[in-house]
Amino acid sequence: MSVLVIIVVILAFITILASLRLVNQYERGVVFRLGRVRTHVKEPGLRMIIPYVDQMRKVSTRIITLPIEPQSIITKDNVSISVSAVAFYRVVDPIRSIVEIENVVAATYQIAQTTVRNIVGQSMLDEVLGETTAINEKIKMILEIATEKWGINVSTVEVKDIQLPDSMQRAMSKQAEAEREKRAKIIAAEGEALSAQKLADAADIISAHPIALQLRNLQVLSDIAVEKNSTIIFPAQFMDTVASVKDFMTKEHS
Repeated sequence: MSVLVIIVVILAFITILASLRLVNQYERGVVFRLGRVRTHVKEPGLRMIIPYVDQMRKVSTRIITLPIEPQSIITKDNVSISVSAVAFYRVVDPIRSIVEIENVVAATYQIAQTTVRNIVGQSMLDEVLGETTAINEKIKMILEIATEKWGINVSTVEVKDIQLPDSMQRAMSKQAEAEREKRAKIIAAEGEALSAQKLADAADIISAHPIALQLRNLQVLSDIAVEKNSTIIFPAQFMDTVASVKDFMTKEHS
């Protein structure tokens, strides 16, 4: 009798162990009872199922990084480029991610790759290079609609790398160089215009006060004399000018 009890206890213990399932914090358990899915999802923790009757599949609810490999795409203006991207998504409905599709990761990758090719192929090259944010939003919106029925939520899609042909890179480099030269010439012309305006203003002032020109001449001579390596010869007319300056200064102080 004692042996039978021990056997029963052991069988009961084995049965209890077979019924226990550990669900991690980042997982949810989907239970199938005799092939039919249970609507109640097992939350994280130590959970029990009916051995040999229930089968539980664990589904990760963490954010998954899905790299989209580089692929050759022809843009709307017939430029062949290579584009790679990355998508971030997570499972929000574990039951649908198992029941509605066989391999949700592979399916999401395929639809993401196709969507990137379609959206970039419908855009001009300048849009692909300059309006990346808008293209990302278009891809994300299409992916959200396509994967919603699988219990997937796409949080972010980013076009990661755009490879241009060498000929196109050279053409764009020449275009950028020409643009910089144009801006440099415009800035130089604006500087010349401002300089001419200031010179015109100075000429108006000097024409109104002729003595100012003589004072400027004296200033230039003073600057030359600082080096002490030049011999300055004053013409007679210049000496008259100096006398005129002295008379002018005397009148101003009187």
